[in-house]
Amino acid sequence: MNAKSVLRMNATKMTILAQRLPGLCAALMMIALGGCAHAARPGCTADIPTLFDRVSPAVVMISAQSINPYKVQGRVTRIIGSGFIYDSEGLIVTNSHVAFGRQTLYVTLDDGSVIPGHLLGADPIFDIAVLRIPKPDKGKLPTVPLGDSEHVRVGENVIAIGNPLGLDPTVTRGIISGVNRILPDTPLSLSEPLIQTDAPINPGNSRGPLLNMCGEVIGMNTAIILEAQNIGFAIPINLVKSMVPALIRDGRMIRPWVGFHGSMIGADLRKVLKLPLTDGLLVEVVEPGSPAETAGMRGGEIEFTLGTTSLLLGGDIVTAINGVPTTDADRIAPIMRALKVGSALKMSVFRDGATREVAYTLPERPLLPGDLPEEQAGLQQPSLSPRHDKP
Repeated sequence: MNAKSVLRMNATKMTILAQRLPGLCAALMMIALGGCAHAARPGCTADIPTLFDRVSPAVVMISAQSINPYKVQGRVTRIIGSGFIYDSEGLIVTNSHVAFGRQTLYVTLDDGSVIPGHLLGADPIFDIAVLRIPKPDKGKLPTVPLGDSEHVRVGENVIAIGNPLGLDPTVTRGIISGVNRILPDTPLSLSEPLIQTDAPINPGNSRGPLLNMCGEVIGMNTAIILEAQNIGFAIPINLVKSMVPALIRDGRMIRPWVGFHGSMIGADLRKVLKLPLTDGLLVEVVEPGSPAETAGMRGGEIEFTLGTTSLLLGGDIVTAINGVPTTDADRIAPIMRALKVGSALKMSVFRDGATREVAYTLPERPLLPGDLPEEQAGLQQPSLSPRHDKP
């Protein structure tokens, strides 16, 4: 577990959808889980031992090694994590920080056999990677079905299966504690809504599946908060499913490079600051070499802290993006996510009491230093293409 996966900071991030628990649970659910909670859908009442026996053969242990050429000491990094086989063709989903930039990748199957894994695609920003292993000469690889994370409910029973500390497959249980969690310090264009769970997730246990009581994967365990008691996060499986085809096809996620990020400025904050500001998106940082820098966008220079809020003041304030006012964060996020490489970005920008127009064409976003965990900072993005790294 590295600093980035402990609190996915980079891009990854919080709204609680409260749900009422039913007054009565089935007797089997009471025995298996010790309390009342929602099943994923009617009929999903399998007990945990049955689910573990059914799913655990598809959960694998991944061991990887990388060499950082920019270090003299501690240049070799070894990592152990989990993953799960979701396709009988040998396709495995795991976290990018397990597989990205590694010189060696080995997959340990449920029967104890160790075989090489081949990286097909990785996205360090959303921390998702796809591996492939060879199909066996006889029989089929075990797989786990992918569910639907759109309709998970707070209070719903879940289990997590993985290989904590390199041990054999291990199961923990808990509930969905929250949905649509947005971890802090994440640009609007890269926000990743996560599932929060209290099912214990330990080092090496992350990257494994979070399952509903039907035995379907509803999330990939990815992060914990060390200072808390059983607060873990999982990447919604619908997000994983939406990214996997591109990772296999292109080896990476192709995103537009906006080149700046910041925070919303509203009337309440303006009253506190008592500065000549306007409502909108405050530009705090302009990324070096970005199209925003080329277009003359200005970031902040003066740090302001109020309680848990910290801002860099002095930068531009974007009041509209492609004609849409930026006074509501809920309206901005869909606009930012809809931007494509090659499309035009047109903004109204407030600076020094006047408004001006800024426009530029969006290039592909490169891998930036902050996208990687600290221990991977010296690794180069592999040249992943449809023909690269296939067995």
